[in-house]
Order: sequence, then structure tokens, then C-alpha cells
Amino acid sequence: MTRKFIGRLSAVDTDFDGQLKQLLAWEAVANKQVEEIVAEILQQVRNRGDAAVIEYTNRFDRRNLTGAEDFCLTPQALTEALARIGVEEREALEVSARRVREYHEHQKQGSWRYTEADGTVLGQQITPMERVGIYVPGGKASYPSSVLMNAIPAKVAGVDSVAMVVPAPEGEISDLVLAAAAIAEVDQMFTIGGAQAVAALAYGTETIASVDKIVGPGNIFVASAKRAVFGHVAIDMIAGPSEILVICDGATDPDWIAMDLLSQAEHDEQAQAILLCPDAEFLDAVESSLERQLAELPRATIAAKSLMDRGALILVDSLEQAIKISNRIAPEHLEVSVADPESLLPQIRHAGAIFLGRYTAEALGDYCAGPNHVLPTSGTARFSSPLGVYDFQKRSSIIYCSPQGADQLGRVAATLACGEGLEAHARSATFRIKK
Repeated sequence: MTRKFIGRLSAVDTDFDGQLKQLLAWEAVANKQVEEIVAEILQQVRNRGDAAVIEYTNRFDRRNLTGAEDFCLTPQALTEALARIGVEEREALEVSARRVREYHEHQKQGSWRYTEADGTVLGQQITPMERVGIYVPGGKASYPSSVLMNAIPAKVAGVDSVAMVVPAPEGEISDLVLAAAAIAEVDQMFTIGGAQAVAALAYGTETIASVDKIVGPGNIFVASAKRAVFGHVAIDMIAGPSEILVICDGATDPDWIAMDLLSQAEHDEQAQAILLCPDAEFLDAVESSLERQLAELPRATIAAKSLMDRGALILVDSLEQAIKISNRIAPEHLEVSVADPESLLPQIRHAGAIFLGRYTAEALGDYCAGPNHVLPTSGTARFSSPLGVYDFQKRSSIIYCSPQGADQLGRVAATLACGEGLEAHARSATFRIKK
């Protein structure tokens, strides 16, 4: 693989498959030392509740908490933050929230049932979870968009109570995050983070009630904690670094494509930005644009390392080959920047979110298009889906037998139960058979 400040590959090279595999390699969240630290934190919070939460929060976030009341925010604190932010910021949050809510309303599923000829009723009852916890990162940056994307689908699903945790290093927290929580109608908010926050949500403390599911991104300690509590509570996913893959026919403005790649590269050093194109001259133009525009970014150091370590411009022989490679990668974000993107859509099997057309920047999906920006990463789009209303709903089967149905089904069940050597099952079924 040739590399200046971003890798260059060709899909016709004999060793392309190996090069691509190496490019995509990413060590999942599995660090023995981290896991040992997280296990100790989880156990301490489970045993000691608020006291352990306060101890770890003071240590890791440089706080001076003395009691649980110090990490609990009132609804009034959220509405006051909403009043403090600028008019333009408030309008942006409200537009984004409205669009996210409208999109997710289409995902709501309803209960259903049908009646068989003998009167037996079968169906499915859809119910929301009772209590959900959302984790919103803090510290290096604030993410009000994460508040909206995690809380609003839960609210649309009908979740009774949404509890939000967000770290506040040295007591600092963004007004935008608080304002977003107010707009998303978060029910409870706690200024704690890290593995101790995940533990509090999973196991409960004297102050924080345990939840049914924990969603939202975080650092390696948060991800490891979510993995550890899975099974006791549900989680959304173990997220890897952010990814973008762009398929372009070479006719889009190269500056646009370069900035789209940079929009993900600036997330963190492990983010991945890849361009597939059948036009070598266009790849050259994008590379030049990347180098020029990179120098203008505040997070240039982060983006440069991302491009150097995990980025690539890949020459393909056709758009069809680009689609095949894309399906193999199963990217988190896929931009299809071509003349007729709809014609390629049926061929796309694996992607977290698909952005069609030259004018559809991935960044729009991050903030305000409407679909959720919590997406499967690291190839898991092969079997996972974006966060949605369905993640906060449960399904219960409904079986209501008529006397005739119990007679017919009982005979079938008894035969199968006897075949499995389960006599009590067979007798339970035959008790209801007509004599």
C-alpha cells in the first residue's frame, strides 16, 4: 500500500484482499487491565452504592462530591440551561429534535393478533421498557446530539422513565447538553460518568434506580463496563471508532468529498475514512484537497493521524466493484455520491446508514436529518441495525386457546412431548383433550 499521509490502494492488485484486511483491522474493546479495573468498580458500586459512585467520581473526574445530592440535577437546572443558550442554538436543537422525533414515530410497532377457525387466538403484544439509562460522553467534548438520538426514540417508544448520566470533570458541564436533555424530556439526570455510572444504572444505588437497558457511547472503560453488565441489563451495542466510506463516480466536487472524509477523521485517531472511485485522477484531486483542507482544521492533528493510520483512497474498476467492496466492509456511514444513486441502492446489503446523492453529506445524519446516528461499526452492520424505537420495545407472544383449539393442539403437543421423554408436558396437554 502506497502511503503519503493517506493510504492508496488498487482493487486490481493481486494482494488487495490482504491489504484491505489489514486496513480494516481494529482491536475490539478487550483489554485485560481495563477489564480488571472495571470489574472492581462494578463490584464496589454493586456493594456500596452511592458511596462508591461518589468515591470514583471524585477520583476520576476531580470532583468534591460529599453526597448524592451533589450529582443529581433537577428539572429546573435543565430548563435554566435551555434559557441560557443562544437563540440560534436553541432553534437548532429544536429543529433537530423535531426531525428525529418525526422520523422515529414511523418506527413504532403495534400489537397484533389473529383468530383461527376454531377460535384460538394468536398474536403479539408490544410494550415499552419501563426504565432506560442513556450515557452521554463528557470531558473532551460535549455531545447534545447524542442526548437527542438516544433519549427521543425511547420517549417515542413510550418508556416510562429515561435516566441520563453524563460526566462533569471538575464540575463543568455543557449548557447545550443540559438544554438538549430538557428538549428531549429526560426524566432524571446525574452528573457521573465512567464505569461507575454504568454500574449505577445496571445495579441501582440508594439514589439511582436500576434500568432495563443502557444505551449510548463512551470510552474504553464505559464500553468494557457495558459489556460486563450485559445480561443483567440490555445494552445497545459495543461501538468501535467512527467510520465513513464514500463511493464516488469522480464527478462530485473533490473538496466536498475530502471534507466528508475529514468529518469522520476528526472524531479520533482511530476513526476510519475510505474513498472508493474508478477515476485515478479524481483520487489525486481528493488527496490534494485533503492535504490542503486538513491544515485549516482545529482538530488537524487528530484527523491527520486517523488518515495516516486507517484512511485509504482506493481505485476500483467500476461502481459495481465498489459496491462489492463496500458490502464486505459493512461501513457505519456509506455515502453514494454518484449520478444515479437509486440504481445502486438495491445492491447495497450492509451499511449502518446510507447517504444518497452528491448533496447528502454524512454530517447531516449526525445532527438533524432525522434517522438515528447511533450505528453499528466495525463490520457489525452485517447483522446489526441503527438504534431505534424498536430497541426500547419488547414483544410478548399471545396464545389464547379455545376448547376446540386445546383439543387439537393438545394431541399434537402430547405426541411431541412423549417423543422427547417429557411425560408431565404430555399429561398437561392431554388433560384438556376432549374425552
